[in-house]
Amino acid sequence: MKLGRDLSHKIAKFKSDVRARISLNLLMVVFLASLPAELLCNVRPILLVLDGKPYFPILVKYSEKDFGGVSPSEPDYKSEYFQQLLKGEPIRLADDPSQDPDFEGMDLSPDDFEDSEESIYLPLDELDDDNKQSSHTPQLVDQKPFEVKTKKMNSPFHFYSKSDSQTRIIWEIWPPVRYDYKYIPTTSKSGVIALAAPYETEAPSSWEDGHYLGTDDRGRDVLARLIYGFRVSMVFGLALAVTGTILGCLIGSIQGYFGGWVDLIGQRLTEIWGSMPRLYLLIILSSFFVPSTLLLFLILNLTAWMGISAYIRAEFLKARNLEYVKGARAMGVSNFEIIRRHILPNSLTPVITFFPFEVTAGILALVSLDYLNLGVPSPAPSMGELLAQGKSNLQATWIILPTFILLTGTLTLLTFIGDGIRNAFDPRKSIKS
Repeated sequence: MKLGRDLSHKIAKFKSDVRARISLNLLMVVFLASLPAELLCNVRPILLVLDGKPYFPILVKYSEKDFGGVSPSEPDYKSEYFQQLLKGEPIRLADDPSQDPDFEGMDLSPDDFEDSEESIYLPLDELDDDNKQSSHTPQLVDQKPFEVKTKKMNSPFHFYSKSDSQTRIIWEIWPPVRYDYKYIPTTSKSGVIALAAPYETEAPSSWEDGHYLGTDDRGRDVLARLIYGFRVSMVFGLALAVTGTILGCLIGSIQGYFGGWVDLIGQRLTEIWGSMPRLYLLIILSSFFVPSTLLLFLILNLTAWMGISAYIRAEFLKARNLEYVKGARAMGVSNFEIIRRHILPNSLTPVITFFPFEVTAGILALVSLDYLNLGVPSPAPSMGELLAQGKSNLQATWIILPTFILLTGTLTLLTFIGDGIRNAFDPRKSIKS
């Protein structure tokens, strides 16, 4: 009962800290808004209704055949070809096949298509006047010009004659940003894809292409990468803080409760392990394994527990000789129950107090490794990679400024939250107040 009253008093004291309360609310709103990043930034529509039939590309992976095409792969929903396919508009190759990206590197002749049951290739002189479309006839090397007269054909190219086109009812709901963190567009209304600014500068603006914060050095949307990268950083920092806290409580409680040789040997092993440089260890392991978020998480967890372990050990060394612990031993309560039910609940002040700072350390570790190109490889979203791109392209202020503002703002809010929790839960602060 007393523990519950003390906790309620500390929570009320935290809420009385206006700066900490506002920081917590603001950070929670931004983090929760970034969790459904796929609904905010995606190259797939949320809902696509075609001739009365609903499709959910953001949840289900469809093939081009599902929309009337011929390819078994997933379509590019943003491409001009796919939009023409949905509308039933005629789609043909360019007049010069060498200018069509689908023709590049291919050595094809009309014979490659003659066995197709759905496509027919005829010489132009055998076509009637209604089907002649000489302005769109592909010119094949060492072959006479041919033209297709079909709705579909089993080939890498898609031809639709005007006589087969039909009006299709289309209704789409798109995310606010029609890009994800890895999509690289092949065309641009502004004429520039990579490092295109979101406003008029020396390079054409990318605002008209839907890049509200411009693009990076590979043409990927900066706003989408910021949202996805912020989510990854927050989840990584929270997960690292949680696992580090659990390991630290486990190791510190065992050392502090048993003391003696257990504590002595544990401290020496902890000091030896802590002397190993994490950066060098990461470089060595990265040479043997493919870098990934999970690998970074496991490597950083090797030392993330050490700080909280020292505080828990000190709390247990102090509490192991108190009267209520001696009484529990005299009653025959097991060591595990004494640790779990009696000492640990009364030793959580440093755990709660330092948790926001552990999250900050986790975020900084991930961003720093990504900045040094030792973190998750591209195209994974990362604020560290955006910072590195901004450093390499100082003229691209639309990359460095939003990333710097988001990162420093997140760390500042976490610091304010940590200060508020420390002021509310630290016994020395309570005595002074």
